[in-house]
Amino acid sequence: MDLIQSFSVDHTLIVPGIFLSREDKVGSGSVTTYDIRLKRPNREPVIDVAAMHSLEHLIATFLRNDPDWKDEVIYWGPMGCLTGFYLILKGSRSPREIYDLVLNAFKSVSDAQAVPGAAPVNCGHYLMHNLGMAKWYAAEFAEYLEANSGKAEIFEYPRAERLVTDDGQHFFDS
Repeated sequence: MDLIQSFSVDHTLIVPGIFLSREDKVGSGSVTTYDIRLKRPNREPVIDVAAMHSLEHLIATFLRNDPDWKDEVIYWGPMGCLTGFYLILKGSRSPREIYDLVLNAFKSVSDAQAVPGAAPVNCGHYLMHNLGMAKWYAAEFAEYLEANSGKAEIFEYPRAERLVTDDGQHFFDS
């Protein structure tokens, strides 16, 4: 069985940043999935679940209301490992091209007075939110992005090398 693309990223080397996870052709166009990574996998504590849920609501609302981007946004949601989010956009852009969008989305969290859609009629677990911690994580990530914007490592995945033997067996390089 083939290893899916997101598992070919060396998670022992990845740092927080904005990465192109995959690009898919759809009809005559394309959609691109971005990995918006807030935490170093397996080295930092994951994002608090309630804060992650709040960030999902806050940033999804920001993205779907941004006049320049709202028609391009297909999906914003958390990674199962709770180290970041996936953003799916119409078209094909480099991670650097969406830097301002992502930075502004995380900066916008600081202005929030409440979590949008945090009511029983709108949300599957409306009591599981933490606006204060969401603001803290958002500020931490925005500051990190600004401090590291000139570094390629926050835009380019470290890849896990795969050795393929003559008979087709796949091995990860240790």
